[in-house]
Amino acid sequence: RSTLFPYTTLFRSPYRRMTQDEKIAQITTIWTQKKQLFDGAGRFDAAAARRLYPSGIGQFARPSDLQGPGSPFKTAYRDVRQTIELVNGIQRYASSTRLRIPVLFHEEGLHGYAARGATHFPQAIALASSWDPALLERVFTVVAREIRARGVHMVLAPVVDVGRDPRWGRIEETYGEDPYLVGELGVAAVQGFQGRSLPLAPDRVLATLKHMTGHGQPESGTNAGPANLSERVLREVFFPPFRAAVERGNAQAVMPSYNEIDGVPSHVNRWLLHDVLRGEMGFKGAVVSDYFAIKELIETHHTTADPVSAAVRALKAGVDFDLPDGESYALLPRALAQGAITQAEIDEAVRRMLRLKFIALYGDRKSVV
Repeated sequence: RSTLFPYTTLFRSPYRRMTQDEKIAQITTIWTQKKQLFDGAGRFDAAAARRLYPSGIGQFARPSDLQGPGSPFKTAYRDVRQTIELVNGIQRYASSTRLRIPVLFHEEGLHGYAARGATHFPQAIALASSWDPALLERVFTVVAREIRARGVHMVLAPVVDVGRDPRWGRIEETYGEDPYLVGELGVAAVQGFQGRSLPLAPDRVLATLKHMTGHGQPESGTNAGPANLSERVLREVFFPPFRAAVERGNAQAVMPSYNEIDGVPSHVNRWLLHDVLRGEMGFKGAVVSDYFAIKELIETHHTTADPVSAAVRALKAGVDFDLPDGESYALLPRALAQGAITQAEIDEAVRRMLRLKFIALYGDRKSVV
């Protein structure tokens, strides 16, 4: 089992003591650049981390993958021992930084921990065919235990998209076409991952609801295609599972969808992420970007001209963390200098990251952050 360190210094440190670099580090992530942190034998190199990330590391993606040359999606995986050694090495480095803020690790676990030596269950659409929420809670309790045993605190699951177009290539990731069934099973999955109370128990992980929203009914069934949906359809079909998982499951993270609704990409849709999710549903957790989605505002949606503008629009819409490499949010100090965002907007995103870490590792100490 991965060990944790007593970061009591963080709890005694006022939030205002953080430098701008330390704040930006908390809302960015490391994934495709993780190779820079390994020595010739593939072991974590604390000296390299100190040189490259002197202000600490906010989030680290998929510690179980080896991230060799080439595409990060086509890579070998570490075994259990190797993963734990990496996680512990990174946390030891974090304990040596100025504020000793621990790193939040996330992994994939749609129907089992996506790693070597883990248990895989039937795909989501097959689990949904059981019509058995109690069974799903048991399944994801096992998944959570296997993920947390390697020192990881957060999983990018469950998918509570409602699958309304069978041509869509990710239909198997959903719990089907019925909003009520998707909602009930989504609540069960969240409770399996997180348990039924917070802070997290030592064998639980934070759940991330995916993908808000309209993802399961794209134009022509094309993945990430526009979702030309009326507000009535959104409220009757696509919002209910998210509401159920937030209100009854107490999900602590939500991931926006790649697609756009009525011409507005979900990652810059303040009505969706602020008015509906936080205002109407009462969501108190953090919004994490889908992988490369902020950059895709430029390259795919063509709604933003440059990376700084993309970061500004996403942050103002309510996206707190930039996954998987933090390329866009690393530019937020430039946006701040230009007057495009305020310090308070950056601080709010940082506060939400620290809150997740307290819930996952130490309890929810809101008065500190």
